[in-house]
Amino acid sequence: MHGSEQHELKVGLVGYGSGGKIFHAPLIAAHPRLRLDAVVTANPERQAQVRADLPGAEPVADLDALFAREPDLVVITTPNRTHAELARTALDAGVPVVVDKPFTPTAQEGRELVEHARERGLLLTVFQNRRWDSDFRTVRKVLDGGELGRVHRFESRFDRWAPQPKPTWRDSGGAEDVAGLLYDLGSHLIDQALQLFGPVASVYAEIDTRRPGVRADDDSFVALTHVNGVRSHLWMSKLAAVPGPRLRLLGDRGTFTKHGTDPQEADLRAGKRPVDDMWGREPEDIRGELGDGETTRTIPSEPGTYQAFYDGVVNSLLTGAPAPVDPADAITALDIIAAAQRSAENHTLEPLT
Repeated sequence: MHGSEQHELKVGLVGYGSGGKIFHAPLIAAHPRLRLDAVVTANPERQAQVRADLPGAEPVADLDALFAREPDLVVITTPNRTHAELARTALDAGVPVVVDKPFTPTAQEGRELVEHARERGLLLTVFQNRRWDSDFRTVRKVLDGGELGRVHRFESRFDRWAPQPKPTWRDSGGAEDVAGLLYDLGSHLIDQALQLFGPVASVYAEIDTRRPGVRADDDSFVALTHVNGVRSHLWMSKLAAVPGPRLRLLGDRGTFTKHGTDPQEADLRAGKRPVDDMWGREPEDIRGELGDGETTRTIPSEPGTYQAFYDGVVNSLLTGAPAPVDPADAITALDIIAAAQRSAENHTLEPLT
């Protein structure tokens, strides 16, 4: 599919739950080189929702109907346990694939899927959208500036307040559903830590289920010791009525602290799109602060750019450029999740081999 021809690339979206409806469909629709052609959902209510939300897209009941429309790209945004099977089916049909995080249920399934794509010469990438969060992009800028000196600890958290569980697989599902916060928000936190500080030598974790009637973890902590000596402390909770700092970086010359969350998810839920003015820009009152022990100053936030993921997908499809997210990174994160589960179960510090 390499070349510079200007035709639109037809996209098939598999799944129309929160991931498909809130994230993928709007980002695909906003891209000038992509056309959302069809959405796979067998649920009649969601089919009606597709017709209402996306007049140019056809709701179809299954993958066979999707492949009959000859898509240029398939995006998998279904329950976690189905990712590997659906992605393999799409690759077998000769179609490049985007898979929502956490990619596959296990690292081994991920490795097999990567090899499957390599053998077929097809793009396979993972939707790690939070690499393009405003706060994460700002942290990169702060690190590049060097004012923190030698960083020794990175703290990152996603705090939510949801004391009443929802009747969905994300809360009520078990291990067979690949449910829980460690796979959900933890996939983002681990990926960001790896992007900033590189390979991990050991993992310690506390993984808990706090709310009555819930089978999946909803209050967890993971500590990573990176090969370079930096320690990443990662929190994720659905029982945090008052959130802690979103990010904190500690160095031998200063500290950077950031409260508040990237605005892009809230903007997408509100119907805003990347083409809108002020897209991805945080309010000034949640800008981060950099202090050196004597003075503190505010650091302007970088804009969030979720649209950059699909820019990378299109570039890869048309020119053969590397995928915007290497699936090998998602496999490493799954290895870390498995080590975290062992650590929590056995109360041990787990080496990452």
